[in-house]
Amino acid sequence: MISLTVISLGILVLLLTFGVPLPFCFGGALAYMTIVGGVSMKGMLMWGLQQILSPTLLCVPLFIFAGSLMGVSGIARYLLDFVDSFVGRRKGGLGVVAAVTCAIIGAISGSGFTGVAATGPILIPRMVERGYPKGYATALITDSSILGLLIPPSVIMIVFGWVTETSILACFLSTVIPGLLVTLLFSVINIVWSRKFPLVLEPEMSGAELRKERLRRGWKALPALMMPVIILGGIYGGVMTPTEAAAAAVVYSIPVGIFVYGGLNRKNYCKVAKESAVSVGSIMLMIMCSMMLSQTYLMLQIPQAIVKTVFGITQDKTVLLILINILLLFIGMIVNDLTGVILVAPLLLPLVKAIGVSPIHFAAIMGVNLAIGGVTPPYASILYLGMRVGEVEFTDILGPARVFVVLGYLPVMLLTTFWPALSLWLPGLLGFM
Repeated sequence: MISLTVISLGILVLLLTFGVPLPFCFGGALAYMTIVGGVSMKGMLMWGLQQILSPTLLCVPLFIFAGSLMGVSGIARYLLDFVDSFVGRRKGGLGVVAAVTCAIIGAISGSGFTGVAATGPILIPRMVERGYPKGYATALITDSSILGLLIPPSVIMIVFGWVTETSILACFLSTVIPGLLVTLLFSVINIVWSRKFPLVLEPEMSGAELRKERLRRGWKALPALMMPVIILGGIYGGVMTPTEAAAAAVVYSIPVGIFVYGGLNRKNYCKVAKESAVSVGSIMLMIMCSMMLSQTYLMLQIPQAIVKTVFGITQDKTVLLILINILLLFIGMIVNDLTGVILVAPLLLPLVKAIGVSPIHFAAIMGVNLAIGGVTPPYASILYLGMRVGEVEFTDILGPARVFVVLGYLPVMLLTTFWPALSLWLPGLLGFM
């Protein structure tokens, strides 16, 4: 059975290498598994269709739509201005604004792409004007945007909870502290690195003038700041499910974008709706195909075979966690985060349970690892989007992006893996453990 899995994954990687659309990549691997393994393709199609009709998955397209609306409505710009009023007059402060703003936007949209799309066009030119190299500014914003995959509500945590039948709220909480740590490390790295840039700072203000400026920007940003309060407060307060919170985010962002900030109009609303629909269609088709492939593995008892094979090699928990991290990093480098969760979580869950790792801890390990894939070639979809937004070459962004990953992200990945309390403390505090 292991040989069947290896060959099917080889087919998947080969098709990905040739640039075949994701649903067809999974379809090719699934066709091999059904032909050789004897699983009914008709039954798989019926099962896959039934899965994507789940109400839990409805929050994925809604969060994507809410994030897109936020990008064009002006919400991101006023959030940025508000945060900038606190640290914008310090050397390296604008870089801290980038990291913190992307974390806040992640708490609204649950997506890594929104941070780049919403803040990049505004913040990259501003950072260049202040003296930051364009490649560095683009790398910082791009790497900070993966915080949207860690700061709840995270789309990949929703999908993980759905696939593994784990509490979605507990999965949300498991990545909060890792996400905040990454934000802190990115800010520190930026402050240290910024010392060698010839930065131009905003003119100093008196204490009274500064307080007045912060109040003015805070008042303008208040409707934008209410979005994470409504979403997170509704979810953790038990008032709304994640799906209802996603719907509330969409409903809230439309009048705010039209009547408060004036950035949303009929023309760009229709454009955003169309682009979101196209994205959602491709994502749902990809989820259906990857779920069918994962279910095929489960029906052929591949996870049990993996556990038996791995335990035949070693039963050392530390070694196994290192191997799992390496596998997840590799998966994140060749497929997107949602695909990685759906494909790998059901396969590895029996193994991590067997070595004493709770599903909630595993959710954090998987989330932190797969988020890196968004900025790690060859897949690196968020990195490539950042290049287009920042209008920089790959060679300009690669060096700074690599430094942020190695010094700011990998340490958090290791802490999350080998210090369970980092991801389990908050779920335990709220009674999920």
